[in-house]
Amino acid sequence: MIRIAVVGSSSMDLVVTSAKRPMAGETVLGESFITVPGGKGANQAVAAARLGAEVTMVGCVGDDVYGEIILENLKKNHVNTKYVEPVTGSASGTAHITLSEGDNSIIVVKGANDFITPEYVEKAKKVIEESDIVLVQQEIPEETVEYLAELCSTLQKRLLLNPAPARKLSEAVIQQASFLTPNEHEFEILFDGRDRTEVLTEYPNKLFITEGKNGVRYFDGHEEKVVPSFEVEAVDTTGAGDTFNAAFAVAVAEGKSFDESLLFANRAASISVTKLGAQGGMPQRFEVERGFEA
Repeated sequence: MIRIAVVGSSSMDLVVTSAKRPMAGETVLGESFITVPGGKGANQAVAAARLGAEVTMVGCVGDDVYGEIILENLKKNHVNTKYVEPVTGSASGTAHITLSEGDNSIIVVKGANDFITPEYVEKAKKVIEESDIVLVQQEIPEETVEYLAELCSTLQKRLLLNPAPARKLSEAVIQQASFLTPNEHEFEILFDGRDRTEVLTEYPNKLFITEGKNGVRYFDGHEEKVVPSFEVEAVDTTGAGDTFNAAFAVAVAEGKSFDESLLFANRAASISVTKLGAQGGMPQRFEVERGFEA
């Protein structure tokens, strides 16, 4: 069994569905409301565990009822929570999600995730050393991402950096990361409107741009390639990117080729959008391997 360390956020997702997305100053009636555990880090940890990896989460929750639910949910999904600590006096992170018109809009309040400092990650150095691959996202402090990138480079550990939410990255972090997985919007922020093909050529087998239903684009050192996605009827796209990243990490750690890994990840992400909730649709390994029914 491969070992994966996920350094990142956890939160409680507060999800409302509505037929119409409100404009500024407008009030509309919603159709439903649910609360479900989420956060990019926790989502990726759960997704990787469901796909058969031995997963350890490194993160923080608040000392509130949301924190208790988040921890219990990670344990229920067979994620090791030894390095997930409640922060006294802090609220857990929350994500406020509106599902409307076939897509989502999200506001994240980081809460206890701001306490995932470089010093905190240093305490989990042993589990990082023992991992086959490490995942990190950007709902945690910028200096922590930079520290982790340097640490993984020093330890010669593969690091998958999912640059979401998007913010500028130093060239040092980009070089230290093994894999970078922005979506199209995040790519524009990271590389300031530069030509996509030009940038892909600079980072062969490192930069993987996810393009939703159009698949994933990367440069393999010889040519620009697009690995296709799978067509499904989406119910909730929340967590699709997290499922993709976790599945890609699992497949790469297992020794699959990039094309095979991306196909596996696209299939997992496509399954994930067919159910409500970021983690609700995340598939088990057998679901990905058998594909899905027509």
